[in-house]
Amino acid sequence: MVFYANSNIHPADEYAQRLATLRTWAEGEGLEVAEGVYDAEAWEAVVGRIGDAAEAKFGVIAGEEGDLEPVGDDASRPSSSEATSPDEGGAGTVSAEECADKGASPTAARAAREARCRACYRLRFEETARYAREHGFAAVGTTLSVSPHQYTRIIREELERACEREGVKARFADYRPYYDEATRRSREGGMYRQNYCGCRFSDAEAAAERDQRRAARRAARKAELAAHADERAAAEAERARNRAEKRAYAEAQARKRAILKALREQQ
Repeated sequence: MVFYANSNIHPADEYAQRLATLRTWAEGEGLEVAEGVYDAEAWEAVVGRIGDAAEAKFGVIAGEEGDLEPVGDDASRPSSSEATSPDEGGAGTVSAEECADKGASPTAARAAREARCRACYRLRFEETARYAREHGFAAVGTTLSVSPHQYTRIIREELERACEREGVKARFADYRPYYDEATRRSREGGMYRQNYCGCRFSDAEAAAERDQRRAARRAARKAELAAHADERAAAEAERARNRAEKRAYAEAQARKRAILKALREQQ
């Protein structure tokens, strides 16, 4: 069964469009889809608060990538201080210091963004694991790990934490090696493809990153034009030298002919 737990998706129309795309695909595959409760207010109360605090301090956090290293069965299990908050009440108490691997985050902004994403994963995995227990499912997995832009290690930590809490098994798999194939198939199938993760923060970050890429392309074109301008200037200077040399040669030949003509006339 596919459990759609995405209170993070903003706005509501985007949520509905993604769900409709999922249902169409699942029907063709013979899979059942169960929809969780779309509670944007609950998400805002927890994750939105963390994201707003990070945005107030750092602005839109663009240009940060997800985990680059593989996260497989041999990955070390996090300590309780890394995977859970001191207050077992849920994601609302997750802090940047608690959520970032010690010494691993290159910037405070990245740590703040990881904290926001961890809180989001936690909220949705807790809902999913609770649904699985209540409806007699033995295990829970996640497709979140297909994206190279997500924090895969944190996804695994939070999936395992939520499943342990509800007494179901966690079936984590790192699907990033299949990202290109999944992208190709979805495009070939004409599926709706979003250009941001889902929440309002990721929408703003994706837009900022697109602006950065456009600015980089403009700068590259400008540099290329400047480089070609130098090449054109050098080529024109070479042509000018060639023309000057030809004129000088022609003038020398003309003087030579004039002298020879004068000598013949004297004779």
